[in-house]
Parts: sequence; C-alpha cells; structure tokens
Amino acid sequence: MSLPTQTIAPDFCVSPQLQPEAMALAAQAGFRSVINNRPDFEGGPDQPTHSQIEAAARAAGLEYRHLPVSGSYQSPEEIAQFHQLLNSLPKPILAFCRSGARSTRLYTAASVL
Repeated sequence: MSLPTQTIAPDFCVSPQLQPEAMALAAQAGFRSVINNRPDFEGGPDQPTHSQIEAAARAAGLEYRHLPVSGSYQSPEEIAQFHQLLNSLPKPILAFCRSGARSTRLYTAASVL
C-alpha cells in the first residue's frame, strides 16, 4: 500500500480519503500530524469513521484532529480553525478529504490569515 500524497508546502501535504492502515505509512513517511476534513459517512457506510482513523493515527504515534467541512463550502470559522491547527500541530502535516481538494482549499484560505 502506498500513501498518495500531494505536496502543497514544505511542511504540508494533502491526500484523498485514507484508510486506518494508512496511518502507519504516514508515520513512516515522516508525518507528525493528520487532519481529517471529511464528515463521517459522507461517502456512505463503507467510509471509515474518524474514530477508527484517530485510533490508528494515535497507535502510529501521530497527532490527529477531525475538522469535518463540506466539500462545497468552507466557512470563515472553519478556515480559522484550520489556521489554528496549522499553527499548533507538529509538522509536517498530512490533511485529507475525499479527493484532497477541500483540504487544499482550506490550506490556501488559512495561509492568508
């Protein structure tokens, strides 16, 4: 299993939906934190829940935060929360959503705050 990441900044990458077992790969790749931007069950009942991913992330020694946001709209409050996570979590950070696009949009919007 490989970790499909896209580098957005030197200390920030995004990925499409990750499975719990990918958390060990993220840690092996050098990531120190994971942000999950996907609401539970957005993709149906087969999507892993944030609690399953959190347990795997913590077992792999990663910091984990769940900031679920809509794929079509990220509020100023959500962008501010993402900004706070970027400034407080150990880097490098890996964020994911369904495709990686909303995590990228959050990063871009939070970077100018």
